[in-house]
Amino acid sequence: MHRTDSDNWQKALYQRYARRLQGFFLRQLGHDAQAAADATHDTFLRAFEAGERLSDNGNEAAWLFTIAYNLLRNRYRHRAYETDYLAQLDRQPMEEQQIELRLDQQTLLAALGKVLDGLPPPLRLLFSLRHEEELTVPQVAEILQIPEGTVKSRLHKTMTIIRKQLKEYEER
Repeated sequence: MHRTDSDNWQKALYQRYARRLQGFFLRQLGHDAQAAADATHDTFLRAFEAGERLSDNGNEAAWLFTIAYNLLRNRYRHRAYETDYLAQLDRQPMEEQQIELRLDQQTLLAALGKVLDGLPPPLRLLFSLRHEEELTVPQVAEILQIPEGTVKSRLHKTMTIIRKQLKEYEER
């Protein structure tokens, strides 16, 4: 195609290759019609800006698809950068939240340890068997040789004491 008349050359180039480029971009950009239209537009924009560099050897298709390929590579690079950046942003608050959560848990466990140390030995033993050793109420009753009802009422009393002394941690 000879470029004697710039406007006619651009129009003819567009008419000849626009659909092919649009299809190419549709396939490469996940069938996103808007992104394909934008990429096609960008390809022709670059081609028209660099039109004087195209030799008259009739190799417009290779030239246009080289431009298209370079645009795709730039989009892929940009998309990868965006994805990495967004993933990093997503991880950062999560990491900060996890650190904060671990600090809160450590603080709560330290406070719970102090509360448990202050309990009378029978209640501390009862709490330890039930919640730290994860024994059932019947198992605790058997070990301590007391009725299950007594285990339940003492556990309730123990938990009431613990809740009252750890009340300030409830809102965190």
